Amino acid sequence: MTKQQQITGDKYRFTVLTPSLIRMEYSESGQFEDGLTQVVINREFPAFDFKVIDYPDRLDIVTEFLHVHYNKQPFSGGGLYVELLKSASYWEQTWHYGQALDTLKGTARTLDGVNGAIPLGDGLVSRTGFSILDDSESLLLDNAANDGQGAVKPRPIAEQDFYFFGYQDRYLEALHDYYVLTGFPPLVPRFALGNWWSRYWPYTEQSFTQLMDKFRDWHIPLSTVCIDMDWHLVDIPAQYGNGWTGYSWNKKLFPDPPKFLQSLHDDGLKVALNVHPASGVRAYEDAYPRMAKRLGLDTKNEQPADFNLIDPNFLKSYFEDLHHPLEDEGVDFWWIDWQQGTETGQKGLDPLWLLNYYHYNDSVRRHGQDALILSRYAGPGSHRYPIGFSGDTWITWNSLQFQPYFTATASNIGYGWWSNDIGGHMAGQRDEELELRWMQLGVFSPINRLHSSSSLFINKEPWTFSAPYDQYIVQALQARHRLLPYLYTHDVRAHEEGIPLILPAYYQEPGNDEAYQVPNEYFFGEKMLVAPVTTKQSPEYRMAKTSVWLPKGTWYDFYHDWAYQGDTTLDVYRALNETPVFVPAGAVIPLTAADEATQFGAALPETIEWHVFPGSGQQHFTLVEDQDGQRCTSTVTVDWTTEQVTLTVEGDTAVLPSNRQHVIVFHGGAVAADSTDQAAITAGQSLSFIGFPEDRTDDLQDEALRRIKAAWTSTQTKENVWRIMQGDGSLPHKLNALRKAADPFFVGMMYELLYCQESQEV
Repeated sequence: MTKQQQITGDKYRFTVLTPSLIRMEYSESGQFEDGLTQVVINREFPAFDFKVIDYPDRLDIVTEFLHVHYNKQPFSGGGLYVELLKSASYWEQTWHYGQALDTLKGTARTLDGVNGAIPLGDGLVSRTGFSILDDSESLLLDNAANDGQGAVKPRPIAEQDFYFFGYQDRYLEALHDYYVLTGFPPLVPRFALGNWWSRYWPYTEQSFTQLMDKFRDWHIPLSTVCIDMDWHLVDIPAQYGNGWTGYSWNKKLFPDPPKFLQSLHDDGLKVALNVHPASGVRAYEDAYPRMAKRLGLDTKNEQPADFNLIDPNFLKSYFEDLHHPLEDEGVDFWWIDWQQGTETGQKGLDPLWLLNYYHYNDSVRRHGQDALILSRYAGPGSHRYPIGFSGDTWITWNSLQFQPYFTATASNIGYGWWSNDIGGHMAGQRDEELELRWMQLGVFSPINRLHSSSSLFINKEPWTFSAPYDQYIVQALQARHRLLPYLYTHDVRAHEEGIPLILPAYYQEPGNDEAYQVPNEYFFGEKMLVAPVTTKQSPEYRMAKTSVWLPKGTWYDFYHDWAYQGDTTLDVYRALNETPVFVPAGAVIPLTAADEATQFGAALPETIEWHVFPGSGQQHFTLVEDQDGQRCTSTVTVDWTTEQVTLTVEGDTAVLPSNRQHVIVFHGGAVAADSTDQAAITAGQSLSFIGFPEDRTDDLQDEALRRIKAAWTSTQTKENVWRIMQGDGSLPHKLNALRKAADPFFVGMMYELLYCQESQEV
C-alpha cells in the first residue's frame, strides 16, 4: 500500500486497497489506526490507478468497479454511498451507509444444544453485490507481525473503521482479497484430514487400546484420536469446585501416560486431549507447585491460579508449566472446550478468541507445520487458527439437514475447516439410517471427526450397528482415507491460493438462480460436486431422494459413471450405501488404492489410483505431497484428441515411498490400449487408451431393474413400469407413460435413469 492509496481529510480517511475493496474510517479526533487488529493483519495491496475528485464539500473516488460519493460529514446514508459500476442487471446499483446487509451468510460461534437450524452471521458475498467487514471494535495486536504472540490491547482512539467489499458476482476474488487482508488459512496437517475417533467416555488405557485393536481388526482407518475430559481427574474434593477443568492425568485410568501416548504414536495416530480451562489451576493439580512458585501464590491457603490470559505471568505459566509438560509426554494438540461466555477483564476481548490465538501460535512454535487446535469459532479472522469445533448438536434429522449448508456457507467468511460432531452429539434417538447418512456426509466434510456424548446408549463404533449399516459405515470410513491425496492437494490450494476445500454451489455460476436453490449442495475441491442425502429413504422404494443442480456441461456420477447433461436441476435417487457425488467431464482424480485405505495413520500411499472420466481436449490434475518440509508434485495429463496419458513427477522425489506406483483407472467406457479399464504408468511414460466410451444403456437398464425389484409395490405396477423402460420412444413419451403407471416417487426414480440415457446419447 502506498500513500497514494489513501485519501485523508480532517476526520475521514479512505484507503483504496483494490478496485473493489475500500477501507472507510471516520474519527472525531482526526486520528486513525494503522496498527494490526484481531481481524486485519495486512493492508499492503499492490498499487493501481483510480480517480479522485476532491471538491470543498464532496469527495468522489472512482475505480474500475466502484464510485464512492461522500459529503465530508459524519457517515450517513445520504452522505456516504457507493455505486457499483459494470453491474449486471441482477445486482443492486447502490449501497448507502447504514443499509441493512443481505449477504449469503457466513457462520456462527457454535451449534451447542442445537436441534436443526440457527441464524448465521453475515458473509462476504451477496447477491446485492456488496458486503461490509466492520473492524471498528477489534482490538490491536502488539508485535503481531513477528511471531503472532504479541499482547492484545485496546485501540487508543474510537473510530468507525470498516471495509467495503463491492465484488458483485466475483465471489472467489472477494474471498481471496479477504485472505490478503486477514491472512491466508494455514496448511492443515495431513493427519487431520483422515478419520478421527472421539467419544466422551471414561476410557482406561486398556479399554482404549482394545478399542484401537478392534478398529484395526475391522480394517477401519484412523489418523487422529481425541480423548475427552475423563483423561484428567474429574472427581475432586468439593472445596475445589467441579471437575470440568483439569490437567492431572487420572492414574487409575491411565497409569503410564507417556507409554500410552507412545503406543498410539507407534500406531501412526496423533492425539488430542480435551481441556476446559475456565477454572484455572487448583491446589490438587500436579502442575500447581510449579505454577504457584512462578506466580507467587499462597500455597498454605491453597490460593488457586485463576484463569487469566491477559496476565502475562499467568500466560507464560499456562503454557510452560501446564501444557508443555503434557506435550512433552506425547500430547500432539489441544481440544479447547471453552463454553464460559465472551467476557474477560479487558473490555471487548473474547476469551475464546484469545485462547485460539495463543494456543495456535504456541503450537506453531513447537510443532511447525503440524500445528493444530480444535476450538469454536470466534469471529472473522478465526480461519487463521484451525480447526473449528462446531459444538454439541442433537442427533436428529433436523440437525443433519442443516449441517451441509452450515459447513459450506462458512466459506463465505473464509472459515473453511469446520469439524462437526459427525453422527451428532446428544439427545435424539437411535436411528441407524440417520447415523449412516451422517457418516457419509463426514466423508465429504472438511474434517471427519466421529463424536458423541457420555451416554451408554449413544455409540458410533461401526460394529455396534446392525447389518448392513455396519458394513456401509466401514465403507464410508475407508472411502475417506482413499480421498487423502485429493484432500491434501486442496488443503495446499486453500493455504496458497485462498480457495476453501468446500464452496457453495453458486460459486460456479453466481448468475444462475437455480444454483441458490440447493443449499445442501457444494463443491468438494475443484473436481467434485456433492449433494449428501439428509432425509430418510422411502420405506416403499428403499431409496432416498435428493434435489441436485448441475452446472453447464456434462457431469458423471462418481460411483456409477452415469452421464448427466448439466444446466439443470433434477431429483436423484440413491440407495442406503450411495451418496450423490458428481464430477465434470474430463475430471482426473487421485485416490489412495483401496487396500491401503484400511490402515492407521496418514502416510503417503504406495499406490495412487488416477481416476479418469470421459472428456475432450487436454485435462490434468497435479497432486501435491509434502514430507518433512519437502514437496513433490505428480501431474497426470489426459489428451483426449491423441488418446494419450502422461505422468510428470517434479520436486523432491525422496519424500515419496520408494515403491510408489501409479495406476490409471478409466471410467465411462474408455479403456487402455490393452483393453483393460486400468493400467500402470511411470513418470515420463506415455500411455495409450481407446477414448470412445461404450454404449452404457445396459448399465442403466440393469439399474432400472434393480430399483423396480427393490420396490415394495404391486407386481402389476412393476410390470407396467418395466415395459415402459424397455420400450421405444422419446423421453417425454416415456415420462408421460410413467406418470400414468406409477406414483411420483417411482416415476422420479425412472426419470433420472432416462435422463442419463438421453445425456449419454448427446
